[in-house]
Amino acid sequence: MPVLDLPRHIVIENGALERLDELVAAKGGSKVFVIMDSFLANPPVSLHERVADILVKQGFSCLVFSGYSGEPTTENVQVAVQQLRAFHADCVVAIGGGSAIDLAKAVAVFGENPNMQWSEVSQQQQLKRLPLIAVPTTAGTGSEATKIMVITDPDTNVKMNPSHPDLVPDAAVLDPELTFSLPPSFTVYTGLDALTHAIEGYVSTRASQMTDLFALEAIREIGVALPKVYENGKDSDSRRDMILASCYAGLAFSNASTNLAHAAGRPLGAQFHIPHGLSVALLLPFVMRFGLDACKERYADVALALGADSTLTTEQLAEQSIAMIEHYNEQFGIWKDASKYIEPEQLIKAIPSLVADALSGNGIATNRKIPAEQDIERIYRSLAEKVEEANKLKNEQTLLNN
Repeated sequence: MPVLDLPRHIVIENGALERLDELVAAKGGSKVFVIMDSFLANPPVSLHERVADILVKQGFSCLVFSGYSGEPTTENVQVAVQQLRAFHADCVVAIGGGSAIDLAKAVAVFGENPNMQWSEVSQQQQLKRLPLIAVPTTAGTGSEATKIMVITDPDTNVKMNPSHPDLVPDAAVLDPELTFSLPPSFTVYTGLDALTHAIEGYVSTRASQMTDLFALEAIREIGVALPKVYENGKDSDSRRDMILASCYAGLAFSNASTNLAHAAGRPLGAQFHIPHGLSVALLLPFVMRFGLDACKERYADVALALGADSTLTTEQLAEQSIAMIEHYNEQFGIWKDASKYIEPEQLIKAIPSLVADALSGNGIATNRKIPAEQDIERIYRSLAEKVEEANKLKNEQTLLNN
């Protein structure tokens, strides 16, 4: 029987951040170590001051750590743990995107287990950690609801993704207002990450009736809300729908697992320094094409959840699901953005190491069609061809404009 690992408390409302003190008090905290994305901590956002005011007014001590940029590394964890232990913190709060929340998960664990090795995290029967509250400011990773963290080892350039039920935060605070200032690019990258979580959670071999409910609702909400917030970041209702859908998707994939798009996207992002949401969005249509014949009914359900014509046959709907994802990538400029990070020739050269890394991680065994080395190689080559095609179109457009 499937077991769902969920946060104990999920708070969703505009202004939910103001209830942070209640949640800290409920966990018995007094000295709060806040991990916050630097652009949130500093002007013009200055969320640092607001959070400190909420906590200090209620008698809590507070230390904000923003000493990282981009996706967190083992070095970031080490520095943050040193500061946490020096401060004698008894509660960790993450405010930011998936990077802040994943870093907070690691700090909460290693703050209590300074001698633990990374390889031991997933192996623990019970994982001792500090109380953890997650406040996402993006609608994408769903990390506030998951038992997974992604941390890069800069020495090996490998993204580690240990998983354990005790990595699920104690509370998730979903405040749509915190996502209003996200620029269109981050809105799209994180939104397509959430969509990939939901789709992969739905087609996973570990999917259950419960995870299916979360996954399909996430797909429905994202299909309607993401184009709206891309055009108007201040659309309050759509921002609420996106942050809720992201959480739903997190609940789905955390309990059913992601698949090949994430397995192949992890090394792609690490080697080419591509934002995580962009890397999985680039690979998703090729991964869907590879696995289509193994789960046509489920991909047909994805198309229906995205608003496809219900009179189409199962085979037509399955094909339509891929076409709809390709349309999103065109609509949101995903192929054009890829050229900022990827040179097709460099990608081709990197394929052997990318394939080896993809096969060594999580997300392969839960595919309904298990890929061989040559299958993953073809997916990367298809991506290289698509990026080269996008580059040619961009160059042609530049010549026309001149």
